[in-house]
Amino acid sequence: MSVSQLSPADKAKIIAEALPYIQRFWDKTVVIKYGGNAMTDPVLKAAFARDVVLLKLVGLNPVVVHGGGPQIEDMLKRVGKKGEFVQGMRVTDAETMAVVEMVLGGQVNKEIVNLINQAGGKAVGLTGKDGGFIRARKLMMASKEKAGDLIDIGQVGDIIGIDPSLIAFLDSGDFIPVIAPIGVGEAGETYNINADVVAGKLAEVLKAEKLVLLTNTPGVLDKNGKLLTGLTPKKIDELVADGTLSGGMLPKIGSALDAARSGVKAVHIIDGRVEHALLLEIMTDQGVGTLIKSA
Repeated sequence: MSVSQLSPADKAKIIAEALPYIQRFWDKTVVIKYGGNAMTDPVLKAAFARDVVLLKLVGLNPVVVHGGGPQIEDMLKRVGKKGEFVQGMRVTDAETMAVVEMVLGGQVNKEIVNLINQAGGKAVGLTGKDGGFIRARKLMMASKEKAGDLIDIGQVGDIIGIDPSLIAFLDSGDFIPVIAPIGVGEAGETYNINADVVAGKLAEVLKAEKLVLLTNTPGVLDKNGKLLTGLTPKKIDELVADGTLSGGMLPKIGSALDAARSGVKAVHIIDGRVEHALLLEIMTDQGVGTLIKSA
């Protein structure tokens, strides 16, 4: 059933259900990692932009961090370069970094900004180089084959600090920050940083009420494919140890755990393939994903 088929009474009931959540989260910061199908499907993109604008209008402070892996791959193919990964991290030589910065800081970032502005918001696009607000150093990967060995994967960054003052300044003017995961080194070097890591660290620094990670899965699933929610850091450690959590979910879980342990009250891993997933998770009783609690 679509929203247009609902009776006026049903629509009023849905709006009323959101009231306690609006009251609870008034003037609280919500960091949203935007990625997956929600970034490529036109219907989902429009729904996401409207959701972010609505959250801002009802008193929350949304901060969007985005990825852009598929768009980077497309551009690399156009310039005749093949993407390479080590342990899920993109190998980023100087040529690849130029493409990453162009795609993330330009094409993808400005498209999201435009979508939010078209939906009635006031979005401003940033990279971590703006105001030097995401400071980074070169990340060396630990080898899985040889203990003690480190692998150089190019201009991939590890966050050493985030200055929240730029975000606070934008929020004070009712702007919605949209952040590309690019950091800057001490000598002005440009670093590509995992978007989940940036979102998690930003949520910690901003003392966010919530960190929401949009994915292409329903959330965290057990070995039988059943959705798990209400997880604690202790339970997640157990799921990692017994192999329930593995592969591409591990970076998200790692960022989620770090955020939860550092004071972010709730982390949500939600299905970005569901229209209005953001509102469903934050503003309704049922929710649509996995909730990870700080304790």
